[in-house]
Amino acid sequence: MSAVPRFSPAVEDRLEALGAEYAFDGRALDALRVLLDVYATDEHAATTVREPEIAIDRHVADGLTGLLVPAVARAGSIVDIGTGAGVPSLVLAAARPECEVVALDTVGKKVTWVMACAERMGLRNLTGVHARAEAWPEGLGRFDVVTARAVAQLGVLIEYAAPLLAPGGRLVAWKGSIEGDEETVARSVAKKMRMSPPERIAVQPWPDARDTQLVVHVKSGPTPKGYPRQPGAALRKPLR
Repeated sequence: MSAVPRFSPAVEDRLEALGAEYAFDGRALDALRVLLDVYATDEHAATTVREPEIAIDRHVADGLTGLLVPAVARAGSIVDIGTGAGVPSLVLAAARPECEVVALDTVGKKVTWVMACAERMGLRNLTGVHARAEAWPEGLGRFDVVTARAVAQLGVLIEYAAPLLAPGGRLVAWKGSIEGDEETVARSVAKKMRMSPPERIAVQPWPDARDTQLVVHVKSGPTPKGYPRQPGAALRKPLR
């Protein structure tokens, strides 16, 4: 692990509070300190939220809310689709060192960055994969949990996630307010993909957060024949 930085008393107090809330140890706290330092100092990080006083909430606390889903808290394997700046993949890998975490993204530079960050954080349970979710045969039927934060609408996420999940696995999507017909479409797609209707879990990762929730779908049957479709089809011709 890189040298562990220290931050302002407010950030340090917030980190300690998160560690107590989610019951992880000092090694995880140190890994998250390194992550905050990387966000603050590395211009290649795929985020505009860099100040530790803000990133502690927008990245770390937000990613940790996934642990409020029991399936995430006990998962043996997680794949984070569209991992971007490494949330929640890096955060969950730090908090759950016994869990295998895969950071999946279509942009190779983002995967390379996440893996370099994981090295600096001292993480040994995170692997990076440069691939599309629907074009990664090695992942089919393999995971207990698929996570996705700010990636796509729920119907598209369900189609991405279902083939990657083991029976009984969960898709956990970080969402703000859901508008229009997104939930109606998601219910229809979930039925087609043999996933459960959505369960909404309201979360408040920081005091001023509004309309933040986790949406959970459970894989209730085998992936239908013909899925995953060809790369890009879920976006070009979304199921309804």
